[in-house]
Amino acid sequence: MKTHARWMALAAVLALAACETVPPPPPPPPADAPVTLPAFLSAALADPARPEADRARDAGRRPGELLVFAGLKPGMKVVDLIPGTGYFTRIFSKAVGPSGRVYAYVPDELTAIAKGRPPSVAAFVGKPPYGNSRMILRTLPLFSAPEKVDMVFTAQNYHDMHLDFMGPADLSVVNRKVFAALKPGGVYIVIDHSAKAGSGLRDTGTLHRIDAALVRREIEAAGFIYEGESRILRNPRDAMTINVFEPSIRGRTDQFVYRFRKPRSAR
Repeated sequence: MKTHARWMALAAVLALAACETVPPPPPPPPADAPVTLPAFLSAALADPARPEADRARDAGRRPGELLVFAGLKPGMKVVDLIPGTGYFTRIFSKAVGPSGRVYAYVPDELTAIAKGRPPSVAAFVGKPPYGNSRMILRTLPLFSAPEKVDMVFTAQNYHDMHLDFMGPADLSVVNRKVFAALKPGGVYIVIDHSAKAGSGLRDTGTLHRIDAALVRREIEAAGFIYEGESRILRNPRDAMTINVFEPSIRGRTDQFVYRFRKPRSAR
């Protein structure tokens, strides 16, 4: 019995020593740990042809981290839906390279308020050094691309599609068109200014914000799988009660970044 007791005591000492010498497992990384940009994205951001005004916005918009989350790769076919001045269009063009293609989709609904001015992207798409890009001018309900694409991307514009000057568009139709335009396994990236939870469409016209949960429901209803969110543009100090163009919050709004995928079994 004494021998058994000594062995039990020795086992306890050894177990205690093991607990003291084996370090605990490292904590899990934060949801949005810093990422190292791949060389092709770093080169795209360093493109000397990018306007200085675009470069000045990089710190706030964080395009490199966003496009890593989106899964952008060289050779991809991408639609930049409602490209505005082409901030992301230029980056896409350089990032996907000569074997890729970028379609800047400008809704024809915008021509009515442009008063004869051509879309901003018309000044550079299809021309060196962005020769792999093309502009599509067509209404939102007729959304399509000349070929199946790997990614449809829209930033800070989803809420606009619900407004009167865009029709308003029937987003159930538009999202199904996006679904049809993507290759099986393709991704739909949606970034927009956050409205308060449960507000639905209430703030789209006044504050230019939209309820993220509503966006998710609308897109999932078209057949997409929600894959997750990047929180790199979240700002807990944004009370979500003022217009996104107000100087006190402009460029620092709380924004959701959602990634949806078309099932690989879909056609």
